[in-house]
Order: sequence, then C-alpha cells, then structure tokens
Amino acid sequence: MGRVTARRPVVRVREGAVSTRPDTLVTEEPLEIRLGGTPLAVTMRTPGDDFALATGFLVSEGVVAEAEDIAGISYCGDARDEDGARTYNTVDVRLAPHVPAPDIAGLERNVYTTSSCGLCGKASLDAVRTTARWELDRERPHGVGTGLLARLPDRLRAAQRVFDRTGGLHAAALFSATGELLDVREDVGRHNAVDKVVGRAARDGALPLRDALLMVSGRASFELAQKAVMAGIPVLAAVSAPSSLAVDLAEEAGLTLVGFLRGSSMNIYAGSHRLALPAASALSAASAVDTGSAADTGSATETG
Repeated sequence: MGRVTARRPVVRVREGAVSTRPDTLVTEEPLEIRLGGTPLAVTMRTPGDDFALATGFLVSEGVVAEAEDIAGISYCGDARDEDGARTYNTVDVRLAPHVPAPDIAGLERNVYTTSSCGLCGKASLDAVRTTARWELDRERPHGVGTGLLARLPDRLRAAQRVFDRTGGLHAAALFSATGELLDVREDVGRHNAVDKVVGRAARDGALPLRDALLMVSGRASFELAQKAVMAGIPVLAAVSAPSSLAVDLAEEAGLTLVGFLRGSSMNIYAGSHRLALPAASALSAASAVDTGSAADTGSATETG
C-alpha cells in the first residue's frame, strides 16, 4: 500500500495472554494546498489521490467547476522534511486564465471557520447559494428504491480495501441511480474522502453528477451536504446522523438527505420526492413511530 499504511509495534492483550507484534495503521500526514503559489489550506489526510483531493476541495469552495478551470497541479519541490527528502505533502494548483482570481483571504477565513467551529447558519446557506454552479434537478434521479439504498452501506464497506487492514478510515462512494458503483475513496477524514471522489469526477469532466448517489461512512455534516450540492449530486446518504444545518441546506437546495441508513431502516430528512417509498399504508404506520428515539439509539454507535 506504500504510504497509505504504516507498521508500528503493539502490545496485544487477548484473554489474559500478552504478546508483541507489528500492527498495520493508516497513514496520516498533512497536505498543504496552494493556489498559484499562495498557501490556502492544510488538511490531515491519507496520502494518495492528492490532486483529486485538491480539485474536490476547490470545487466545494466554488473556485472551480470543471477540468478546464485548472491549468495544472503539481507537487511543490520546495516541500522537504528535516532530512532534506522531498515529502510530497504540498500541492500547488494553477488556475486557467479564464477563471476569475478568487479572494484568497476570504477563502482562508472560510476554511478556518468551517474546520474549527462551523459557520453561522444563515451565512453558511447564503454562501452555498451564491457560489453553487448548478441547481439540483428535482426530477433527477426519480424513483430510487429504498431497497437499493439499503444495499449501499454493505457495498461501500466491501469496497474499503485499506479499512480491512487498518480499521481506521472513512469512505465515500459514488453510485449511479441504478446502484452501479462508480468510484470509492478512503481517507482518515470524511471530508477528504468526499473531496477525492468529487475531484476525480471533476478531473474526468463528469460534473455535475446529476444522477449520482453519494454514500458516506459516517455522519452527514453541513460540509458534506455542501460538497454534494456544489458537485451537483442530488442524493446524499449516510450511515449515521445528519446535523441540523445539513438538513437546512438539503431542504433549501433540493438535496435528498438520508441518515441512519442501516439494513432496511433509514431516516429521510429531505427530498423524499426522489425516492420510491413503501406503500402509503406502511408509510402511515411508520409515521406514528417516534423517529427521534431511533436517532438517539443510532447515535450511540457513531464511531467517527
């Protein structure tokens, strides 16, 4: 796996027996993203797909929207460790001449605020509204079955090759409206995993992803909902809970937001019009159940 994993010694205790052996861990290293040579952001990530990560990050910030907006991406040769070896932990993105120069200072403030404590609600929603390149089509996709959604978590988990070795990674996957796995990426950060799949799609000229479903392995935060909207993805599903601001954004942008997707159970927080729901009688009976208690039970199992 190269730099994706690392080996470290560990003392294991199993049923009273003590042993020492090497353990496989997921690698975590900083990635500095520069824009035209100017430092913009630093994120802790699992090395790999760094150019896609940087592209997806810029898509979510409204700086770029397609492959033609980027003139080039390269690792910075001046980024070296204390021994003088090249680290490959700094990338520089050069925008195409037709792309307006972004407000670097404003982007730096947004990145810092989002990563540390969250933007205030109205400002966050306004920011996405003013920078989103595409409106989500309310008619696409249509009739997505809940049975199809129910199969996505297991399919996402089965595609997590590095998780099998380390147990320490989040994942994001793109599926077609018919359930075909289009791409999957892993990273120590759930935001980075989404940036990687969005960035790869952008570099392939596939944005907007008007008929895609985005499945994530953890919570559905505002930032993940934002990334889905900015990439034109109409459906976001998560195995755990969404935040209140994620639901607000989903309702305003027309995003279908599904949480606590586990087996045949799920909570639909917004955009149910895209889904083929069970018969009305079954839906009516289910509405009598307090979904809040289900969410409370599910949240106790959240792992990241």
